[in-house]
Amino acid sequence: MSHDPVPFDPDSLRYDAAGLIPAIAQDADNGEVLMMAWMNRESVMQTLATGKVTYWSRSRQAFWVKGETSGHHQTLVDMRVDCDRDCLLMQVRQVGAACHTGRRSCFYTGVSEAGEVELSQPL
Repeated sequence: MSHDPVPFDPDSLRYDAAGLIPAIAQDADNGEVLMMAWMNRESVMQTLATGKVTYWSRSRQAFWVKGETSGHHQTLVDMRVDCDRDCLLMQVRQVGAACHTGRRSCFYTGVSEAGEVELSQPL
């Protein structure tokens, strides 16, 4: 196993037909999965260059620097690519809520055969 870096080529990632790749944000300290959003080639490169996690907003068709308007920033600690190169894992330092509902994580609903249960309240 080599730990010597090789040049990163964002074009080696497997984007969907819209030029997007799913990106999962995970708390770098405790491993909690915070959210999933989309990135394109430019937002990947902007995130690496600035350390501020930048997504692509499909609804606004614009870059979305996490926390730019809410103050709930994500700072990149580590970016990883999966084995198929079609999904990213962003290990981040999260300030405040990651979810637009005001919760720490977007994954606040538990689902089982018995039904759904709300697992957390807004911060």
